Amino acid sequence: IYTLSLHDALPIWRITLNTMSHSSNYSRLTALLGRATERCDTSPRERANYALTTFILLLMISPSLSAQNALPSLGDRISGTVSLEQEFTIGQQFLASIRRGAPTIPDPLLNNYLENVTYKLASRSQLQDHRLSFVVIDSEELNAFAAPGGIIGVNTGLFLNAQTEAEFASVMAHEISHVSQRHFARGIDEAQAGRVPQMASLLASVIVMATSDAGHGAAALAAAQGRALENQLRFSRSNEAEADRIGQDTMFNAGFDPEGMSSLFERLIAINRFGRRPPEFLLSHPVTESRISDARSREFRYPERSYQEDLEYQIVRARVVGHYAQDKGALVNEMRRALTNSTNSFTRDANRYGLAVALWEAGNYAGASATLAPLLSKEPNRISYVVTQAEILTKQNEPGQAREFLTRHLQINPNNHALTTAYAEALIAARNYNEAAEVLQRHAVLRPDDHHLWAMLAETQGQAGNISEVHQSRAEYFRLLGDFRNARQQLQFALRIEVDQGSGAAVEARLRERINTLEDQQRALQG
Repeated sequence: IYTLSLHDALPIWRITLNTMSHSSNYSRLTALLGRATERCDTSPRERANYALTTFILLLMISPSLSAQNALPSLGDRISGTVSLEQEFTIGQQFLASIRRGAPTIPDPLLNNYLENVTYKLASRSQLQDHRLSFVVIDSEELNAFAAPGGIIGVNTGLFLNAQTEAEFASVMAHEISHVSQRHFARGIDEAQAGRVPQMASLLASVIVMATSDAGHGAAALAAAQGRALENQLRFSRSNEAEADRIGQDTMFNAGFDPEGMSSLFERLIAINRFGRRPPEFLLSHPVTESRISDARSREFRYPERSYQEDLEYQIVRARVVGHYAQDKGALVNEMRRALTNSTNSFTRDANRYGLAVALWEAGNYAGASATLAPLLSKEPNRISYVVTQAEILTKQNEPGQAREFLTRHLQINPNNHALTTAYAEALIAARNYNEAAEVLQRHAVLRPDDHHLWAMLAETQGQAGNISEVHQSRAEYFRLLGDFRNARQQLQFALRIEVDQGSGAAVEARLRERINTLEDQQRALQG
């Protein structure tokens, strides 16, 4: 009562009552208590009250701890605590928080490539639940992650650092293996099995804080947290080794060169050796010499096979390189040299596309089209070439040509995400907002969980003057961000407009039903 502010106390009570089954909350609890301790006076009364408050919290936790002690052995790969459906729900909450808090890349070619490669790997993996969601974060930091429920995320920095498709696939296979082996759920089992001794250490540190110098108690608390973290890291290292082994098997089974894993590891070690700060990926996925040697030794177990590089990886990688290039002119010169020095057809095509992107980024649209022309002549139906040409035409203030160019390809590949998005962008550039909104509305039915698409649709509907539909699209956007309050509010705005316009009972009933559905989804996610 005396030592915890309301701001600090409420989160602790919520964590204690609602979510202590999640391993991360142990760290959250101790962190909150540590912050509260720093605010305490050093008088015995203040420390005693702090100890009493903490002790009550620990007593509330203890019944669930004793029940959790009888968890099943982790010798198998199935969590005894968290079901697959619970993992999916947790993953969707995590994905919503990523969408809210991180800048993501809307480039449909980039997102399509990530989806295609990951599904190719997933089809030959040990995944039980193939519901996957993807996110590409706009960051030059090299990082990738897997979250429970099939959430696969990469920073665009991975494209910058993985020079071949096999290297990129090695990271995706590794992350899929974290999901297939349910490392998140198993981590909860491990954390809960060891929480009783952790809590004993925490309680001892609380007693020290109440009876002696507060600094001694803080040191004891830090030591208790350190032991818990050490145990978690030990378990995490075993997870990393397992994800490497199973991921490399998945790579081979899916037709990717398993040598890509060790070659990427060696590059990361070099980056770490010469860089001032390790890449973010190395902080969560530490690479050691033994880990590299293990990957190398496994390569000899696989039967001999010839591997062929997929040009599509180099295409999307060139788009990322162009996106981040600070000096566009220097990138143009670099790509001209690379094209001149190309030694085979594959590198020549890759470098030619890279030069086209560099020219486009530098604003030389005519030069970009001329550079891309031989590639289109060679492979006129490659979607990435077609989309790039349409993007260049739209930027060149020729949206009519872009639309005409895309029409035939949409007949060949109807509903293709990259082609449809490029077509809508050409319509928007031509100020055909109503038609663009209709195209995006039909496409959103096929991709209801694409928050970039809903944002684009809402903006286009606003330009077309369809205010009720703007609110409805914004509702879907907020839903995907996990902001159900704003989502319901947007639908209520739309309902009010439709009522005022006398749109009819059917429209009003549909909007009310959608509001009810959002409320049900929110309750389901909150468990």
